[in-house]
Amino acid sequence: MPLYEYRCDDCQTRFEVLQRMSEGAADLSCPECGGSRLAKQFSTFAATTSTGGSTGAAAGRGAPACGAGFT
Repeated sequence: MPLYEYRCDDCQTRFEVLQRMSEGAADLSCPECGGSRLAKQFSTFAATTSTGGSTGAAAGRGAPACGAGFT
């Protein structure tokens, strides 16, 4: 099951939920305030290397701009 990130529109708390792809925010509530006005957020992919360092878009270093190097 994928991990989805939500933001509560009432208190701005961000939290993650492990849920099926077919499920939405209808049955969820904010763990901080109990609110039900939730917005699914777009997250970046991150991975760790065997040495413990980060790689991918979330690392934020050395990543070329979209289409960089192509002419």
